[in-house]
Amino acid sequence: MISIHLSTRIAALPERVFDLTRSIDLHTRSLDWTREVPVAGRTRGLIGLDETVTWRAWHLGVRQRLTSRISAYDRPRYFQDVMVRGAFAWMEHDHWFDAAPDGGTVLRDEFRFAAPLGVLGRIAETLVLRRYMTRFLERRNAVIKRVAESDEWREFVDAS
Repeated sequence: MISIHLSTRIAALPERVFDLTRSIDLHTRSLDWTREVPVAGRTRGLIGLDETVTWRAWHLGVRQRLTSRISAYDRPRYFQDVMVRGAFAWMEHDHWFDAAPDGGTVLRDEFRFAAPLGVLGRIAETLVLRRYMTRFLERRNAVIKRVAESDEWREFVDAS
């Protein structure tokens, strides 16, 4: 099992960052390098509790499908998505939105996953997947930060 912890400081209110983080449209745009597109479930707007989305994407040179469900939801402080179907043996992603004293937000990600295939999966986790998934989350958070700190955020929050 791999656990990745990230913290991103964003100069925007927690409500805005929370909604941008659950925006299907922003997720699609922020990960254009993976050609990630929603193909089933919630495919536009803001995903909510017990809703699912199925993504089709290219990761590590392999076309994949991943279905995740919002399993916990407490706006604007926290939500969790879990993999229902996909390439991992299992995956959970906790998103925390801590209000900062200056009016901004600290977005904290706690991302946990395990690769399939037993010992071979554990080797892949250590050699490739930890670094790949950390980079994936950092790139996504950089887009959320850029959008949240500009007027561009309205395009995605109003899209729901």
